[in-house]
Amino acid sequence: MKKVARRHGLICLLHEKPFEGVNGSGKHNNWSIATDKGENLFAPGKTPRDNAQFLLFLTAVIKAVDDNQDLLRYSVASAGNDHRLGVIEAPPAIMSIYIGDELEAVLESIKEDKSYANQVGAKLNIGVDVLPAIPKDSTDRNRTSPFAFTGNRFEFRAVGSSANAAGATYVLNSIVAESLNEFRREVDELEAKGETRQAAILTVIRKFITESQNVMFEGNGYSKEWEAEAAKRGLRAVRNVPDAYKVFLEEDSVSMFDKLGVLTPAESQARYEVLNETYVKKLQIEARVIGDVCLNHVIPAAVSYQNILIKSIQGCKDVFGDDFKTLCKADMETYKNISGFVNKISEDVEALVEARKKANKVEDMSERAKLYSTEVKEEMDKVRYSADHLEMLVDDELWPLPKYRELLFF
Repeated sequence: MKKVARRHGLICLLHEKPFEGVNGSGKHNNWSIATDKGENLFAPGKTPRDNAQFLLFLTAVIKAVDDNQDLLRYSVASAGNDHRLGVIEAPPAIMSIYIGDELEAVLESIKEDKSYANQVGAKLNIGVDVLPAIPKDSTDRNRTSPFAFTGNRFEFRAVGSSANAAGATYVLNSIVAESLNEFRREVDELEAKGETRQAAILTVIRKFITESQNVMFEGNGYSKEWEAEAAKRGLRAVRNVPDAYKVFLEEDSVSMFDKLGVLTPAESQARYEVLNETYVKKLQIEARVIGDVCLNHVIPAAVSYQNILIKSIQGCKDVFGDDFKTLCKADMETYKNISGFVNKISEDVEALVEARKKANKVEDMSERAKLYSTEVKEEMDKVRYSADHLEMLVDDELWPLPKYRELLFF
């Protein structure tokens, strides 16, 4: 993508949120499971056995997402994606799962052991040997859900545009593998007690549905109401990258990856260190660039424009005397505003340098990342605020950088 862009005299931006006030971008990881013969295990079938298989894999995924919300959030955490998640055009930072109204009704009927009525009103009793015929695609593709079932696959929509999709995929594969292993163990235990396989599978499906109820959500994932409801359900909105990374070293995570042969404990520790160091390096570079750009480009341009304004004001005073206060009111206001923002940028860049120095003294990389994500980032935002306002005040001819509107629309 970057090479193609260069051939056409363009730049390919893979940052998730390069422009404030403009929608960001990410990836949709379309994820499914197939057998070695090409059979999609998320495709509903026409027979009770086929549908039992479909429901088994569906509920195993739902259980996996419910048990491992924080790991899924970790898998998409990055400095760039932090700007995007939870903003109105992107999936929320709360990990939930959407399966559509009709599938939710099917699962509810199985959980409650009640008859199931499909969208055309046909009813079917749910029993050990009978499972409902499930439409192949009755979902309406709720665009606000971070993890949605879309007919014969899931869409994991929280992956960042700069990310290698393999990072989210190995986590997703792992948590579902663990969930399927648990499903198998519980079915085997019930069979050992005398239950038939079909009955045991339905029992475990019902158990998984009941245990994972909280993670299923069909409504507007962007709404404030959902944030409050999610908190009641025990679903966390992790909005800070270093906080998201912490789950990677929790005992359950390390043990699961090790048991599945995905990562050894040493590899998990190493990956955690690298993730935090990468996060720090990215913000460190951004913070340095912000300081340099402001001191070497933004402030000199603002002062140059002030010099033009002061000559205009002085000339107006020489020609019109005391009337210059009225005639040059706009110029004087602009001059004062520019002075205020220039002084503020100088102060904030100095504070930004000090925040970086403080963070860089911390030996523990995860703690350093935490300081960069809070104190350093806060100072960066302050500098950005003043620079954005100066951009709107200073003459285009004097501004040494592309202005926002030029980047977007020129």
